[in-house]
Amino acid sequence: MEEYREQAFDEERALYGKNGVKLLNCRFDGPADGESALKESRDIEVQDCFFNLRYPFWHDESVQIKKSELTELCRAALWYSTDIHIADTKLHGIKALRECANVTVENCDVISPEFGWSVKNIRMKNTNVQSEYFMLRSEQLHFDHVTLQGKYSFQYIEDAAFTDCKLNTKDAFWHAKNVTVRNSVIRGEYLAWYSENLTLENCTIIGTQPFCYCKGLKLINCRMVDTDLAFEKSEVEAEVTTVVDSIKNPKSGTIKAAGVKEIIMDDSEAKGRIVITEESHCA
Repeated sequence: MEEYREQAFDEERALYGKNGVKLLNCRFDGPADGESALKESRDIEVQDCFFNLRYPFWHDESVQIKKSELTELCRAALWYSTDIHIADTKLHGIKALRECANVTVENCDVISPEFGWSVKNIRMKNTNVQSEYFMLRSEQLHFDHVTLQGKYSFQYIEDAAFTDCKLNTKDAFWHAKNVTVRNSVIRGEYLAWYSENLTLENCTIIGTQPFCYCKGLKLINCRMVDTDLAFEKSEVEAEVTTVVDSIKNPKSGTIKAAGVKEIIMDDSEAKGRIVITEESHCA
């Protein structure tokens, strides 16, 4: 494997097409302002490096990035690449991961609008994220102990599992299919509209108008806080351990809740049942 230590690169396609390269304490920065440093390369190992230029990892295979920094000027850092492992790294450039496959991200700090579009098979663990349109149209997601602050997250995703996550994000899980969320806190407005086969177990849901126009929705032993106008037009089976502010026109299924402050059933097509499990809590 070809090795580079403590070198600086700023020219266009500085290490283009490399097959087996190790970079230690290197910098991709400088007045030449070149792009696509490692494009069309494979078997890349990066450690303790600094990336301040655009498009460094495009069309690559087998990429390992550890203890490195990709700045906000490192735009669109990883596209069209496969077999990627990123650990203990700052990913701070916009559109940092797109059209990639077989990705692991762990112990990282992500500040990246439009991160993770159309990715297949991504595992993310022990990572903090700030993003908008996070993971749009991605498939086979496995998230564990991820904290997210953002908007419009996980829209159109398919086949995903989330465990022990804290998600503070507006309009999350719209049009999502085949998703399971366990032991997590989800805070935001308009959660999971138009989703299909979404299951939440032992979760806390906070925010207005969740779960509208859903198909195959399941809530198992969940808490709902400050949730009004919930379940409108949805096919739902739910077990809620708290009092819901209001439920409106569920299409079908049964919602069991500790109480409901207001039940709105003014649509003749709304056939869902609402069962109060603790009558003393019901307004």
